[in-house]
Amino acid sequence: MESEAKELRAKPEITRLLLAWSSGDRNVEEDLLPLVYTQLQAIAKRYLRRERSGHTLETSGLVNEAYLRLIDQNRVRWRDRAHFFAISSQIMRRILVDHAREKAAEKRGGLAQRISLDDTDSIALQRAPDLLELDDALTSLALLDPEGAKLVELRYFGGLTKNELAEVLEISTATVARRWRMIRAWLHTYLVKGERHGV
Repeated sequence: MESEAKELRAKPEITRLLLAWSSGDRNVEEDLLPLVYTQLQAIAKRYLRRERSGHTLETSGLVNEAYLRLIDQNRVRWRDRAHFFAISSQIMRRILVDHAREKAAEKRGGLAQRISLDDTDSIALQRAPDLLELDDALTSLALLDPEGAKLVELRYFGGLTKNELAEVLEISTATVARRWRMIRAWLHTYLVKGERHGV
């Protein structure tokens, strides 16, 4: 309860600091880091908790790499904290996919890394897809439905809740829930049945 209250108080401060950062004030980085680092760490922990034991990418490594890439984003005009965490999830996806590709190349046909799309809203898959299969599915989905692919990316890689997704995508939570059901069905078809349809 106390952590939720603290997070609610931090939201406007994160937005204020991001806007100052976008305006060229690099001095705010020292104040911004502790506010966003905790949430980035929570996102990374949620993701890595779904991984198999012995996963070589640790929470701190994922968060540090993501944060270093985020502070290097000179061309981004931050709008608010939701925008920041949306970009964070895109960066985490790239890091995780690059890591999975590296490991797959090392194994040369070894066992693929299996993942769960969502602990609470899992797609009824007979087997969990590996990260590279999911990345391929999201790339295909982005061609048909860019917002749908972004929704999956933010939900899975960013760990955003339905309310946060509604905020970032500027749609209602009811629309988020409806779109999520449709996209899960499409992903099920793509990943399990190997069919390639429109959404």
